[in-house]
Amino acid sequence: MIVGYARVSTQDQDPALQLDALAAAGCEQVFHEKATGATRERPELVACLRTLRQDDTFVVWKLDRLARSLKDLVAIIDDLQVRGVGFRSVTEAID
Repeated sequence: MIVGYARVSTQDQDPALQLDALAAAGCEQVFHEKATGATRERPELVACLRTLRQDDTFVVWKLDRLARSLKDLVAIIDDLQVRGVGFRSVTEAID
């Protein structure tokens, strides 16, 4: 399964661009939320990561929508790799 995650930082921002890009990338399920990257409370991201199974692919529009820091990004990617989950960023050439 291809699963996407989108995040906007403020209530005024529109996630439509991200959601459209994730749909175009073939995401069968998309989690999205409005939460600042500085907050640790991102329940939709937690739910998304919990749904991923071996051989799934996790897709984000852009890396900064996923992680608060490089350290967080590396931890998330490492966890996905251990679990056998693929990763892709739509706007950066990362698979």
